[in-house]
Amino acid sequence: MKNVQLSHLDAEGNAHMVDVGEKPITARIAVAQAEIAMRPETLSMICKGELPKGDVFSCARIAGIMAAKRTFELIPMCHPLPIDAVTIEFEAQAPARVLVKATLRCNWKTGIEMEALTAASVAALTVYDMCKAIDRGMVIQNICLLEKAGGKSGRFVRETETTE
Repeated sequence: MKNVQLSHLDAEGNAHMVDVGEKPITARIAVAQAEIAMRPETLSMICKGELPKGDVFSCARIAGIMAAKRTFELIPMCHPLPIDAVTIEFEAQAPARVLVKATLRCNWKTGIEMEALTAASVAALTVYDMCKAIDRGMVIQNICLLEKAGGKSGRFVRETETTE
């Protein structure tokens, strides 16, 4: 990490949006995750479709997709991207955890990692919102980038998907 130059800072240390105008368009992918720890009873109700607000995963999937498309409005230095695909997957892990995985693809001049992280985070927040009436003690944790490919920096794959 010696001599790492942050692209969002100019020579005087002022924040600025990176000029991507001359960069080539490449295929890009990013995969991010978030986990929601909850009571076993909460996970059971989600899986059985017994929550009064409806289908938790369907609502959270839509929220994650919407969030991915609006990331540039939330993160100051993000460029608006022409997102080609968003996939939000949920894995109920007994006894008391849901794993959210967001996979995004685009063909553009800059990466799609922030969109994937935002999608996973907002999907997890929506699970919380849908279940908070029965379990306010849920914890959203381990939000991280699992993988990215494309562009000048190449490929990154996290060695372990989750931390305990």
